Parts: sequence; C-alpha cells; structure tokens
Amino acid sequence: MKTSLSPIVAGTMNWGVWDKKLTTSEMVHLMNICIENKVTTFDHADIYGGYTTEAQFGKAFAESKIPREKIQLISKCGIQLAESRNNTIKHYDYSKEYIIWSVENSLKNLQADYLDVLLLHRPSPLMKADEIAEAVAKLKSEGKIIDFGVSNFTASQTELMQQKTEINYNQIQFSATHHQAMLDGSLDYMQLHNIRPMSWNPLGTVFRDDIEQTRRLKILLGKLVEKYHMGSDTLLLAWILKHPSKVIPVAGTVNIARIQLLMKATELELEMEDWFAIWTESMGNKVP
Repeated sequence: MKTSLSPIVAGTMNWGVWDKKLTTSEMVHLMNICIENKVTTFDHADIYGGYTTEAQFGKAFAESKIPREKIQLISKCGIQLAESRNNTIKHYDYSKEYIIWSVENSLKNLQADYLDVLLLHRPSPLMKADEIAEAVAKLKSEGKIIDFGVSNFTASQTELMQQKTEINYNQIQFSATHHQAMLDGSLDYMQLHNIRPMSWNPLGTVFRDDIEQTRRLKILLGKLVEKYHMGSDTLLLAWILKHPSKVIPVAGTVNIARIQLLMKATELELEMEDWFAIWTESMGNKVP
C-alpha cells in the first residue's frame, strides 16, 4: 500500500544555501503556509545544500511544533558529491551499509523518527538489487521508512529493482518542455506496475530559457491564461496532472502567493485540445 502524499509536493532543494538561504523562522513560516494550503509532503535529498538543508529543515521543523503525523517526508540517498565527505569524485553508493547509514543520518538531521518515502536518487551501474532490497527490508522492519521508490530510473532499471523489492514511486523529470517520459515507455511502465510518478522541475524551462520552444509556449499560455483565468504556472501543472499515470508534481517555489495557488491546478481540467496545443507548441510541430 502506498503512503498517502499530498497531490502536489513541496520541493526543498532551493530552501537552503544552494539558493534562497532561508532562515529558520522563514522555513517555519513556509512549512505552515504549505500545510495551510494542503501541500503537506516535503521532498528532500541528503545532498541538498551540500548535505546541509535537511538539518536546517529539521531545526525549523522542531521549532514549528508541527505534529509529525501532519506532514510526509521524502528523502533520497545514493549520490556522493565530490569534495564532500572526503570524496575525490562524484559517485554513487548503494551498499547496504551506506543506505542504512544515510537514512539514519537523514532522520537525525530532519529530527524525525521515520521517512514516509525513501528514494534511490539516481541509478548506478554498480547497484546490486539484492543488497538494496536487504537494506530496504531492514529499514522497513525497524520503522525507519514506510515506503520505497526510485528517482530518475528507466523502466528496465526499475524492473531490476522491482524483482527484489516493491517499488511504489519513481521521481523523474517531466514537464511540458521535457516530455520524453510519456514517449519512451517510462510512464507506460509505471501505469502497468502501479508505480506513482513524481515530477521534478514540473514547470520545465518555460520561465527560465528564452528559446524558440519557450517563446511558442508563452504565446499559447498567454491565450490560455485569459481563457481559464489561471496563471501560466497553474496551467503547466494542470497539463502534467492530466496524464493518466497520476503524476505528482514536486514544486520548488518558495513564493507564498504561488504556494497558495498550487492546489488550483488539481481542480483545473484542461480541455483535451488545449492539452494537445501545449504539447504541440513544445514540440514545434503537429503530433504524429
């Protein structure tokens, strides 16, 4: 049985020193804003902030006095950053010992007793499915994780893991500008195996890159904003949410006004032709 997550997840990658450098009080305020707006799931990875953001979040979480059962915590492990922890090169570690240590370290930093979901951050050519399954079984039996999944895994890589342990989530890149997952079999595989996709960077590069693709999309979105009376970011989330694989967007915004509007996307049903229009403008040609 899958853990119950909020329909949209708050991504914390930008909360710490990698971007916004939020203070403890600002994090507390942001957590409460998210919860008030029914965004109750918070997505972490041990590497965020160069292995510092989880601890900053944990300090804020402890000060917030928010009951643990009111939120869900996701974290990821496996990436070893260069010039951190005495590493000389970026690599992946999915040994049983490391996975268990990493989860226990994340729990200490987050000041929590368990993770709702543990994800393997990126696939490694050297990962041993049996060994990973042993780590997952131990962590589940000890109540340190409730659910397990992967991140950025292909269908075949997921199948390898699925043979040894239950996979309930795969966090992938999926957006109007990065839609390969619905063409390469990734989302088909997840539907076949009842795996819930999460989407990181769900707005894609629409507001970041000034290229032909994003210019086309902005022109169309301008018209759809008038039609639906919703912002462009809400429309882009609604585009993702319409996919039958039931994608959960991971929204990294710390803008309070935007957070207050996030759940509007779950109520918005894009008309089919408008959904295809967004895809068409992204591709720059008609659908096949």
